[in-house]
Amino acid sequence: MKINKYNSLVFAILFGFGLSAQAQTKLWTLEECVRYALDNNITIKLSELDVKNAAIDKKDAFGSYLPSVNGSARHSWNIGRNVNPVTNVASTETSQFTSLGVGASVDIYKGMQNLNAYRKSKLSIIASKYQLLKMQEDISLNVANAFLEILAFKENLKVRKEQLLIDEKRLKRSEEMVSAGTIPRGDLFDLKATVATDQQAIVVAENNLLISKLSLAQLLQLKEFTDFDVVDDTNAKDENNIMAQTPVEIYNKAKETRTELKLAQTNLEIAEKNVVIAKGSYQPTLKGFYSFNTSASFNDIVATDPVFQQFSDNKGHNFGLELSVPIFNGFSVRNNVERNKVNLEKSKIDLEQKSLDLQRNVYTAFTDAKGALNTYESSLVTLEARQQSYNYAKEKYDVGLMNSFDFTQAQTLLTNAQSDVIRAKYDYMFKIKILEFYFGIPIVPIIKN
Repeated sequence: MKINKYNSLVFAILFGFGLSAQAQTKLWTLEECVRYALDNNITIKLSELDVKNAAIDKKDAFGSYLPSVNGSARHSWNIGRNVNPVTNVASTETSQFTSLGVGASVDIYKGMQNLNAYRKSKLSIIASKYQLLKMQEDISLNVANAFLEILAFKENLKVRKEQLLIDEKRLKRSEEMVSAGTIPRGDLFDLKATVATDQQAIVVAENNLLISKLSLAQLLQLKEFTDFDVVDDTNAKDENNIMAQTPVEIYNKAKETRTELKLAQTNLEIAEKNVVIAKGSYQPTLKGFYSFNTSASFNDIVATDPVFQQFSDNKGHNFGLELSVPIFNGFSVRNNVERNKVNLEKSKIDLEQKSLDLQRNVYTAFTDAKGALNTYESSLVTLEARQQSYNYAKEKYDVGLMNSFDFTQAQTLLTNAQSDVIRAKYDYMFKIKILEFYFGIPIVPIIKN
C-alpha cells in the first residue's frame, strides 16, 4: 500500500511537470537561486525579525534613563454619612468627589544597571545580525548543494537516455540478424532485458531529478515549482584557485571572517555584561520623585465653592528622594550573580569550542576537497579506459567475435564509469564551494545590515 501511494505521488508530480514543460521559460543560475533564497526563505525572515526585536530591546534599555510620568483622575459618589475629604466634616448626604494628580520618578543611581543594560542591548543587536548572517551563509551553502545535485542528476539522466538509444538500436539490429539467422534468438532475449533495465534506470533517474528540483524549489520557497529548472553549468574548475592555499592559510583567514566565531565572541561579551548587571543589584539605589494633586467636592444640599476654585485651593505638591539599600533578599542577588558567572564560563568554553571546530572543519574540508579532486581525476582515467574497452568490445561484437552477454557487461562497466565521473565531479565542485566559504569567498556577496 505504501509503495502504491508513493508511485501515485511520483506519477502526479511527473504529470504536473509534463503539463508545464511547454511553458518552461526560465532557467535559474546558481547566483539567482541563492539571491532568491536570501530574500524569501522563511528561516531567514524569522532571523530578520529577531534583529528587529533586538532593536526594540535597545529602545527599552534607553527608555530606562528617562523619567516615568503618570497622570491619574478619580471621581466618586458618597451616599449616607461620610466625611467630606475636602472639608473634613462628617455629614449625611450624597456628595461627589473628584481628584486629579500627576506623578514622576527617575532613577538617579541604580548600580550602573541601566548603563550596562543599554550597552548589552547594543551587543544583542550585533549578535542577532551575526545570527542572521550565519543563517544566510548556511542557506547559501544548502542552495549550492541542492543546485549541484540537480546538475548531477540531469547529467546522469542524459547518460541513461543515451544508453537506451544505443541499446534500442542494437535490439533492432539484432532482430534483423535473428530473422536472417546470423545470431541465435537467445541473444535477442538478453538485449530485450537490457533495454528494459535501461528504461527502469531512466525512471529512477527522472524521479531523482524531480525530487532534487522539488527540494531546491522548497528551499527557495517557490510557490510554483512545476516549471522550475536550472542552467546546465557543468564547469568543474577551481576558479578561485583555492586549492593553491594551505590549510593553515585558510584557517587563519577563516578566524578573521567566519561568522560563528564573531557570534560566539559577541555572546561572550553579552555574558560579561550580564555578570556586571547582576552585581549592580548589590548596590543601593537612589530615586527622585515628584507628584502634584488637587481635588474638589460638591453635593446637592450644601452649597460649596465653585469646582474650579476648589481645584485651585486644594493643590498640593510632593517631591523628594528615595534611597533603597539591599540588606537581605533571600540570596536572590548572590544566586543571580553566580548563575551569570556560570553562563559566562559556558560562553568562554563555547568560543574555544567554536575555534577548535573551525580548525577541524577547515582541515577536513581541505582534505575532502583534495580527495574529491583525486577521485574525480581517477574516475576520468577509468572512464577513458572503459571507453576504449567498450570500443574494442563493440568491434568484436559487430563482427560476431563476442556474444551479447559479454558485450552488455562491457557496456555496463562503461555506464558505471560515466556515472562515477558525474558523481565525483559534482562532489568535487561542492567541496570546493565549502573550502571557499571558509576562505571568505561567498557564493554571492551578502549585504550586511
